[in-house]
Amino acid sequence: MNIKEAITSRRSVKHFDPEHIMTAEEISELMKHAILSPTAFNIQHWRFVQVQDKEKRQQIQDASWGQAQVTEASLLLVLCADLNAWEKQPERYWRDAPEEVQGYLLPAIEEYYTNHHQAQRDECIRSTSIAAMNIMLMAKEMGYDSCPMDGFDFDKVAKIINLPHDHIITMMITIGKKRQDARPRSGQLPLEEVFLIDSFRT
Repeated sequence: MNIKEAITSRRSVKHFDPEHIMTAEEISELMKHAILSPTAFNIQHWRFVQVQDKEKRQQIQDASWGQAQVTEASLLLVLCADLNAWEKQPERYWRDAPEEVQGYLLPAIEEYYTNHHQAQRDECIRSTSIAAMNIMLMAKEMGYDSCPMDGFDFDKVAKIINLPHDHIITMMITIGKKRQDARPRSGQLPLEEVFLIDSFRT
């Protein structure tokens, strides 16, 4: 499947075959491509929680207002991010870069994020969102369907997965073999309404 086909055929599927099991090799393949997604300053602050435990899955379904996809999907991922990854041994992110690059970027990371809490949070959301698209397109390439989710109680899910205090949850993704097609597209805005040249029109 080429990228164009994956983008056009990817839909948010909400009904999965609960009997289908993804292999550990498939999940590893999927996540190896997830972590190739870009992040600002190469901080890689995303953290992906695969929820396998059936009891936890049920608790998350309850916190998701009963959405069956949470327990029926072959794979449930909670996409999180470390708000303070920028200051946790940032030299790790550039260990293979030339010294002159490290000498420039490491101080730049500190200068940009120190006391800039909105930027810390915004970068987490941007980075996990980019990774989410990698995950969903790669899943499609592998013959799976997916659905991004924000319809859940974030605080309850945070407690279920024991989220560290300096992390946030940005979304969840369910992945599996669909047993029911997504509904037809409900109405795309015309391109000329959302694609602008140079500036907004007055």
